[in-house]
Amino acid sequence: MIERAIEEVLHLWPNLAGGHATLVNLSENHTFRIDGADGSKHILRLHRPGYHSLTAIKSELGWVAALRAEGEMPVPRPLPGANGALVQFVETPEISARHAVLFAFEDGVEPHPEDKLAPLFETLGGYAARNHIHTATYRPERIERPLWDEGVLDTDGIWGDWRKAPGVEPVRDTLNRLDARLRQDLAAYGKGSDRFGLIHADMRLANLLVAENKVTLIDFDDCGFGWFAYDFAAAVSFIDDQAVLPELKAAWIRGYLRHRPLEAADIAAMDTLVLLRRMLLLAWTGTHAETDLARSQAHLAELTARLGEAYMAQ
Repeated sequence: MIERAIEEVLHLWPNLAGGHATLVNLSENHTFRIDGADGSKHILRLHRPGYHSLTAIKSELGWVAALRAEGEMPVPRPLPGANGALVQFVETPEISARHAVLFAFEDGVEPHPEDKLAPLFETLGGYAARNHIHTATYRPERIERPLWDEGVLDTDGIWGDWRKAPGVEPVRDTLNRLDARLRQDLAAYGKGSDRFGLIHADMRLANLLVAENKVTLIDFDDCGFGWFAYDFAAAVSFIDDQAVLPELKAAWIRGYLRHRPLEAADIAAMDTLVLLRRMLLLAWTGTHAETDLARSQAHLAELTARLGEAYMAQ
């Protein structure tokens, strides 16, 4: 069991030797809750091999540290290992050459699609705006992060090739036309510095912890360079086909405008980027078939084609 293998390397962090590991999520990475022998709780992220380099992981943690220093929103707190480094190298007979990062435990629960989400999306819009303001002046000595632009539609896209995803063949023609339309519309929108830069890129419900009046934004593992409006598209992952979408979009915009202006073109691009995110998630289901989330999305290609037809008819 991978939990047992993790328990064997907990000595890499202060006071965690003898702790108990429980797998809580498998997506890009394995995420564990670590219950220490002293009653403490932590979160351990075991990185997927080959997904991010050591430099890229350090770049993520550097941005998180910069956001924490501003103190304007709750974000994760990475903790150093016994050797003082935030990123540890883990290798056992069961775990081959992988990076791992320990985080302080954050209170809260993941919101559900059935919840009343508009107030939460207003908060998220504000978080996104403050992040985007921050990135305008954030100039680290070195940064290496993924690029979330039209290239995600290519055959060698970062999450795979959408053309090879389950259920694509019956709707391939529609998705090919959608692919071309998205590239066209995004090229027209452009990548000016007022609309494209460093973003969280995965503000979906699974990466939020809600506790009373506090919303913690977690999992910056996919932060990278993309359109600012993509942060909204990622937020509505897997719920963008529901009738509540216009309400969530309006709430997100309200929260955003409290901190940073939006042009009409930015608001229009949100719809384009929702479809781009859908195509990206479709590719992801083809390369992550071992996950429960991918298995639950057997209908994704058909639904994406239907939403794409409506978008192209506008």
